[in-house]
Amino acid sequence: MVSLHSKAVIAKYWLTGQKRIFRTAGNLRRSAEDNQSEAAQLPDWLRERHVVTGSDVRGHRCFTIRPHRPQSSRHIFYLHGGAYVHQVEAAHWRFFSRLVDETSATVTIPLYPLAPRHQYDETLAMVWEAHESALRDVAPDDQVIMGDSAGGGLSLFLAQRRKSQGRPQPRRIVLISPWLDITVTHPTMPALDRHDPFLGIEGLREAGRLYSDGLNPHDPRVSPIYGELTGLAPLSVFIGTRDVLLADSRRLRALAAQRGVELDYEEYPGMFHGWILQELPEAHEATRRIAARF
Repeated sequence: MVSLHSKAVIAKYWLTGQKRIFRTAGNLRRSAEDNQSEAAQLPDWLRERHVVTGSDVRGHRCFTIRPHRPQSSRHIFYLHGGAYVHQVEAAHWRFFSRLVDETSATVTIPLYPLAPRHQYDETLAMVWEAHESALRDVAPDDQVIMGDSAGGGLSLFLAQRRKSQGRPQPRRIVLISPWLDITVTHPTMPALDRHDPFLGIEGLREAGRLYSDGLNPHDPRVSPIYGELTGLAPLSVFIGTRDVLLADSRRLRALAAQRGVELDYEEYPGMFHGWILQELPEAHEATRRIAARF
């Protein structure tokens, strides 16, 4: 059952037209041009609550958040969502703080380059270098790769790249409302789109076009659902049923079952895209379930 708080958020999304950004390609492009700055992304309260350090990777900021009294050797490498065109949001920072509190782990977040000013090749190069730097001295069994939305797609490809290089897999890969296929063409998506208060097919397709820069949209570098799944670390997927991207999470579940891939699949009835980031009862419950995985 969906909580009253979550119902109120969904109603607010519809009433305030949250979906308009993704309703058309033009709206998405205008929104993308307004969301490029990495300045002032880190809230002051986070520095008071946790130990925060920062660095530059290929000219972009990368932040690491630690508990004041670490009780875990786990290190989460987290890739934020935003359709490859939007920066990390205030809700992300609150979620990162909650994640540190629940797991006592270290969390590293790279603010990777965004389309349309940058494309997939620059993004992947920065993400890989940040990943190498953050996890260099961390044992694979203490590593967790996690991401939401576009960051979920990046997380899956990162694990695939490690496998292709013969590198050890992390302890677990956690995908939250992941965007796994930039073509956005699954036949069930139009029906899902009508009930999604946040995302829209046309905007997603435009974001994918801007990010992929002419690359075949079925290339695993931008659509990792077409990449190799066997031999990856255990996967966890958290997705809501009011999310247009539900179609591809279900595809991933089916592919994992066909190929004998270990996948822990959590589908939350009535929840919307990226609900885990919000201050909702379902979000806190899901965060606890994520923490229990490692």
